[in-house]
Amino acid sequence: LDPFMLRDQFFELWNQNDLPMLHLAAIQGFSKLSEPLEALLTILESCPGKQKGRNHTLGYHILMEFQTWIKEHPQVKLSSFSEDKAVDLQRRALGLLSDTNPTFRDSLINIYQLKSLDPSILRLYIVKLQALNCYKEAITLSIKLGLQTELNTMEMLVPLILQDKLPLAESFVKGHSELEQQLVLLLDSWCHPDFNVEDIRKQFPHLSLSKHYTAQIQPKMLTRHVLRLMEKFKIDQRLCPNALHKRRLDSLRYLMFKTFGEKTMTEENWTDHVQYVVADDLLLQVHLVQMLVKYCSLQKASQWSLRYNIPKDQLPLGVWEAQQSLPPDLQQICLNDITQEKWVPPQSHWQKFYQVPLTKDKVHFVDRPETFHECQSIVLKEGGIVGVDMEWQPTFGCVSTQTVALIQLAVLDQVFLLDLCARGFCQQSDLVGFIRALFSNRNILKLGYSMTGDLKCLSATWPELSEEPLRMEGMLDLLRVHQKIQCQKVNRVQNGPREVLVGEDSAEKGLSLLVQQVLGKPLDKTEQMSNWEKRPLRISQIRYAVADAYCLLDVYSALSSNPASYGLPADLRSITSGQSETSKGKKQKEKQAKKTAQALGNEVTCQLGVLLNSQGCQNR
Repeated sequence: LDPFMLRDQFFELWNQNDLPMLHLAAIQGFSKLSEPLEALLTILESCPGKQKGRNHTLGYHILMEFQTWIKEHPQVKLSSFSEDKAVDLQRRALGLLSDTNPTFRDSLINIYQLKSLDPSILRLYIVKLQALNCYKEAITLSIKLGLQTELNTMEMLVPLILQDKLPLAESFVKGHSELEQQLVLLLDSWCHPDFNVEDIRKQFPHLSLSKHYTAQIQPKMLTRHVLRLMEKFKIDQRLCPNALHKRRLDSLRYLMFKTFGEKTMTEENWTDHVQYVVADDLLLQVHLVQMLVKYCSLQKASQWSLRYNIPKDQLPLGVWEAQQSLPPDLQQICLNDITQEKWVPPQSHWQKFYQVPLTKDKVHFVDRPETFHECQSIVLKEGGIVGVDMEWQPTFGCVSTQTVALIQLAVLDQVFLLDLCARGFCQQSDLVGFIRALFSNRNILKLGYSMTGDLKCLSATWPELSEEPLRMEGMLDLLRVHQKIQCQKVNRVQNGPREVLVGEDSAEKGLSLLVQQVLGKPLDKTEQMSNWEKRPLRISQIRYAVADAYCLLDVYSALSSNPASYGLPADLRSITSGQSETSKGKKQKEKQAKKTAQALGNEVTCQLGVLLNSQGCQNR
């Protein structure tokens, strides 16, 4: 059979939209061809239009029919041709790969064994696609053909990043450690203060970039990508000084705002975090002094400039003179004496915040085998209820995953604080076993609030928990309960009946908001962003850690005693989904609407479908 006659028959049936007959003609026609592999290319080359990701084209249907047919005819294979002829057919197949549907592309690659083609030929074709500004197609095909190490990495990656296609660039380098590092270092170089995107655009003048694409190449966005990829590809952070410097500088600005703008961070916490963020970076030390001049005072700026011994020629105006006038007792940065702190907070604190109904002797530090065994015997009692919380050192995004510094376990009338920073305690052999036993025991109710972050840090603390994840049984995440309360108005009987919509016009958030709505007063979150790895912990830190765990018991008790008033089921443990009732109701209505539309017929179905889709877009 002449390939052109078969092609014309395909065209006629396609124009008639007769797909069953097209299928029959393909099955019969392919069997009558003398050289099916060569004839298929002849037919595909003359099919009108490009695929462009679509599967409803004549070329796509013909290739799918051929792929089905060739499975029944294994004798039809490329090896039956001479080497030169086979390469010629492969070159022709290669020419059909641009702007194609993925299934179309993969089928051609498999049928004509394009991965076996000389890499120099494949590389030349990829370069040709780039010259035509088909950057997405070039990189997709190079990944499929395994050509990553054969190509110029920068020429492949830069156009994609400039066109906001970083995920494709990540796919290109994935699994090739050298390429992964090149991508991360490239992005880090763009985080340098002197970087100008126009210099890069000059290398690719044919690229048309919108304001949105240009916005993706700003240092803040790039820094986020660098830090994410550093973790993903396990790149040494020392290789990315620009992104880390940018993140630390942003963190320093945040700390200045929290302390001297919002005034919500204590002097002790600010001092701890500033030293961590600034570290030994002279540029950041200078920035710190400049910010203190602007937002605080010359005296404090001069104190910190003395602490870091900043050269005179890099000091802001007036700081050197302030240094000279400082009396000796003010030349050092002095903090409050933590030994003067008392367990019982002042009366103003009692009036404003939730208080744990425990004396100090009911709070136990667990940092050695003796206290650990006592903790185990009490916490692992069958039928018990345990409030679980964890604290870790804030790193302000400079490190992606933190390790746990303190685990709080609250039971009735006492709280255990597992000090993972105590020397050697974290390495105790049966500590991980205790964690597994606690979380996997369905007869012990564990209460938490948004435990996802806690569990992530727990896995970073003990890598074996990543290799063999915790089996979670008997867990109740009060975040789910809170979400259920949030989606409706609830009747509060305390201080008289009144309606309260949780979260409305409230400065509190998260667990503190839940505690306020259920128990009447919020948590004091002042110490939330403490340095939890510094020892000894301050009394205010210990009070915060105890309250964060023990309040879970009080909230659960209050909700369990009168769940109906909060719109909750009698058994709080049955609440497992965070999906709101409102969301469920909308989905049920949409489902019912679709059923009604089907009953009304195809025309009405189409009209209603358009309506539902438009409403869905508005909702999203």
